[in-house]
Amino acid sequence: MPHLPRGYSENELMDERTRMWSFRHVATRYLNPFTRLFAGRLPGFGILTHEGRTTGRSYRTPINVFERDGDYVFFLTYGSDVQWVKNVLAAGRCSLRTRGRDVSLVDPELSTDAELRIAPPVVRSIGRLIGMTQFVRMRAA
Repeated sequence: MPHLPRGYSENELMDERTRMWSFRHVATRYLNPFTRLFAGRLPGFGILTHEGRTTGRSYRTPINVFERDGDYVFFLTYGSDVQWVKNVLAAGRCSLRTRGRDVSLVDPELSTDAELRIAPPVVRSIGRLIGMTQFVRMRAA
């Protein structure tokens, strides 16, 4: 069961989009196939494997990820109104390949923080430029 921040309904969170929203189709079609080649090995990147909530199909999404206090944090470049976020929240789990190793993740928690206090300084700066305020935090199973 996903954890929603206090005072937010699921619909309010799912409507969140950043200034990068219109770029997501270009990224999915052209950038993601390229970044899948190396994202599972580099620090700050990973390949998130999740199951479609309606199709049951397995998806592999290259993503930025950071470890904080033993958890894995995914900053939502396009906002929370993207399929991988909805799929992971619905399933309550996913797997991640990062730095050459595989990790099973559980208990997704969607959070909003306009200050992005949990983010590394570079991510915080970029996040402010694109209007990013949300992240998903998960723990290893």
